[in-house]
Amino acid sequence: MTAMTSPARPFLNRRLAEFGTTIFAEMSALATTTGSINLGQGFPDADGPEEVREAAVRALRDGRGNQYPPGPGVPELRTAIADHQLRRYGLSFDPGTEVLVTAGATEAIAATLLALLEPGDEVIALEPYYDSYAACIAMAGATRVPVTLRPDAEQERFRLDLDELRDAVTDRTRLLLINTPHNPTGTVLTREELTAIAELAVERDLLVVTDEVYEHLVFDEAAHLPPATLPGMRERTVTIGSAGKTFSFTGWKVGWVTAAPGLVAAVRSAKQFLTYVSSGPFQYAVAQALALPDAYFDAFRADMLAKRDLLAAGLTEAGFTVYRPAGTYFITADIRPLGETDGLAFCRTLPERAGVVAIPNAVFYDHRDAGAPFVRFAFCKRTGVLEEAVGRLKALAG
Repeated sequence: MTAMTSPARPFLNRRLAEFGTTIFAEMSALATTTGSINLGQGFPDADGPEEVREAAVRALRDGRGNQYPPGPGVPELRTAIADHQLRRYGLSFDPGTEVLVTAGATEAIAATLLALLEPGDEVIALEPYYDSYAACIAMAGATRVPVTLRPDAEQERFRLDLDELRDAVTDRTRLLLINTPHNPTGTVLTREELTAIAELAVERDLLVVTDEVYEHLVFDEAAHLPPATLPGMRERTVTIGSAGKTFSFTGWKVGWVTAAPGLVAAVRSAKQFLTYVSSGPFQYAVAQALALPDAYFDAFRADMLAKRDLLAAGLTEAGFTVYRPAGTYFITADIRPLGETDGLAFCRTLPERAGVVAIPNAVFYDHRDAGAPFVRFAFCKRTGVLEEAVGRLKALAG
């Protein structure tokens, strides 16, 4: 019998070799094996509106979406997305040529970057950033250029240095990848910051891709402003949205892109060779969800605000320095007041020490040292679960 030998060349290509298994898989596995409360991965532990779930059931029973839906998405959902953008932000999109339904925002990001980037292009992203950004930029053969959001403990937020952003632009820069409200820091970019970004994009003729999946989760005095609404931005901006975060049906994987016809056509060219289509029956349900009255969105935001404040107070009592988020459903906390400096090591031992799982922010950074002392907690959980987690975390203060 001939002995089997391994190929001399690694299976995984060099562009993806740095990524490995995501931190979310590691931490969720830790939560399961230790019986810990999972405040790491950002998924709700309760379903969204009953009428939206029933709309999906009706679509299944009526045979709508059980076979391949149209490539751009079902007309009902594309119209609902366009109506939502007009009603909320005054942005007018043609459902036929300027809206594309995707398999969640993650596919929207992947298809957009694969479609718009050439090998060697540079992409500026706000660091820390959602881990799929780096992987998708790598798959496109482009180069990521991080601009770091800096912590301001006094203001309880992370700030964008606009001079640093401007200095990062070179002749090779193709696009700016913006996330607001921002995961993981909870920062909501202000009108002044977004205006400066828009002026830079117009001046340097850059494309802008904006991840706005947390658009309905803004708190206190913050307000979400889509960059596409600013002068000179409508024709150069790809806006990405998602139903999962707003309606608490993350498993449905329904996202979308809105942009000018040429940009949507380019993204669709890449998307058709990824999933082609997805989430057939759920698309009809999301169309109904987007038409819910303002009362739903107001109540959703108020519920998350109360949960934010509950967890923020608990983390403060446990000894963390807390950066109270203006948006999203994540809190970033500094572990240095606890005598710790390594967020990754801290998160790997936290399940045994306190029965809670968090995510180390360092994995969202190229400049790992800048993110080393920060960890992220999700508060999109039932109130009783958060109360139990807060009680467990108090052990760290002792």
